[in-house]
Amino acid sequence: MSKIYKAAMIVIGDEILSGRTRDENVNYAANKLASRGVTLSEVRIIPDDTAAIISAINELRVKYDYVFTSGGIGPTHDDITALSVAKAFVTRLELRQDVCELLKQEYKGGDFTNASAKMAMIPAGAALIPNPLSAAPGFIVENVYVMAGVPVIMHAMMDYVADIIEGGAVVKSRTVESSLGESRIAGGLGEVQSRFSHVDIGSYPYFTDGARGVRVVLRSSNESDLENAEAQVIDMIDKL
Repeated sequence: MSKIYKAAMIVIGDEILSGRTRDENVNYAANKLASRGVTLSEVRIIPDDTAAIISAINELRVKYDYVFTSGGIGPTHDDITALSVAKAFVTRLELRQDVCELLKQEYKGGDFTNASAKMAMIPAGAALIPNPLSAAPGFIVENVYVMAGVPVIMHAMMDYVADIIEGGAVVKSRTVESSLGESRIAGGLGEVQSRFSHVDIGSYPYFTDGARGVRVVLRSSNESDLENAEAQVIDMIDKL
């Protein structure tokens, strides 16, 4: 069996928690990681608070193969992720001249300010995550990948990260749809699950345009088990 790689994501930002901003990064990260054989197993949404960031990073980085963060690496006073990550790893921030040069090229005509330079303050020894859209990079410290919160920038960074991380077997999925209610198939579904420990089986009711039913989603990196489990779910539903 291939090693199973698991990851956690920390979404950082008061604006997410308040409802002012809709998160668009978790779904993108989950799909990108799945394509690389990495399962996103936990997501936390936390405020722009140093103690909360340090606590989440230190707990999750020893629990999972990878930790990804989004948000809080901009130039304003409430962008405290870089400093918080440095504190979590008991290291310092350093002004990276290579990042300053990138930013100066991006912010010409007097737009490069002390606030801009804040985005060049990176934890000592960190590797950079390129930002092809606005120059200010993310960074990597051990197994923690720190990225921007702006969706279009975060997605570009995630594309880069997905290409450099190591993953396991890719998890595939099958969907079986039925007009039966969940309670009708619950017993049979449990029996199929008991026979296939390497297949995750979930049922999801739907109500669309007056029609109702349930979608059974099967997920596994073992294609043979996945096909056999799907066939048994279909057979069970047909008999009902």
